[in-house]
Amino acid sequence: MKKFKIDTFIIALLCCIVLAYFFPQLYEWRAGKGLEMITTIGVSLIFFFYGLKLSFKQIKDGLSNWKLHVLVQFSTFLLFPLVLLPFYPFIKTSIQHDFWLSFFFLAALPSTVSSSVVMVSIARGNMAAAIFNASISGLIGVVVTPLWMELFMDFGDVDILGHVYWGLTKEIIIPVLLGQFLQPYLGKWASAYSKQLSRFDKSVILLIVYASFAESFVSGVFDSIGRTYLVWVFVGVVVLFCLVYGLIYALSRYVLKFSREDQITALFCGSKKSLTHGSVFGKFLFVHTAGAGLYFLPLMIFHAFQIFVVTIIAQRYHNKG
Repeated sequence: MKKFKIDTFIIALLCCIVLAYFFPQLYEWRAGKGLEMITTIGVSLIFFFYGLKLSFKQIKDGLSNWKLHVLVQFSTFLLFPLVLLPFYPFIKTSIQHDFWLSFFFLAALPSTVSSSVVMVSIARGNMAAAIFNASISGLIGVVVTPLWMELFMDFGDVDILGHVYWGLTKEIIIPVLLGQFLQPYLGKWASAYSKQLSRFDKSVILLIVYASFAESFVSGVFDSIGRTYLVWVFVGVVVLFCLVYGLIYALSRYVLKFSREDQITALFCGSKKSLTHGSVFGKFLFVHTAGAGLYFLPLMIFHAFQIFVVTIIAQRYHNKG
């Protein structure tokens, strides 16, 4: 029996929150502008390197299975939000609104990229389709996620078109396209140093998480919530994941009658949410919002929970062969 290894990145996330609580001075340096500039450059490099590693042939190979693609993207951008929408009319207080909105932000995000593909590989699913869906999800999210959030958020004087969409295009789409353009020349280098680039990605995410929580701690937004709130966040994450995972399983197996390989890809790509994209999107969607850290809580817990659960499920699929 294999020992389950604790993900060191999850531990690092928790350490960042503790660091933000006791030492918010790094965020306060130059009124937050210094850290913002560093993370902006870092995010652009993340997606540039992603473009370098993305093989056009792998994407092309996964194009044909359109029913699978529709289910994955439907689950990612429609099923998740639709599960949460019925609870919106029951919101009575500002705390309840923040709680619900933090979960809706999670629900509106794209799927993960690398971890989805890795899990599908372990479980022996449809790799070509997994690479295609994981790749296209982030690009769709640049358009769809802000549209969903705009329905329930008051952006005030924030220019959605100019600030949010242009910011996401500048930091995600343009670097990916540039990476794709240079992929024939630098693709082998990116593949050879994929582990080092992955560490760089995680370091940038940790900086964004630190900045968000430091801002929230400085503003005192967490003073209004207690342990009960955190317990409900955890319960909500578990229920949301299990419900969506179960619905995707039923649709892929009993309604669409997918093959075993396609079921695995639908389950692992459609039920996951990207902490990388969430960190970047939050920078633009929650600009000037003191409670940004509060909105990241469900996403961070979901990230840890999905890795834990899906790793176990992927290993079981692998053993069944």
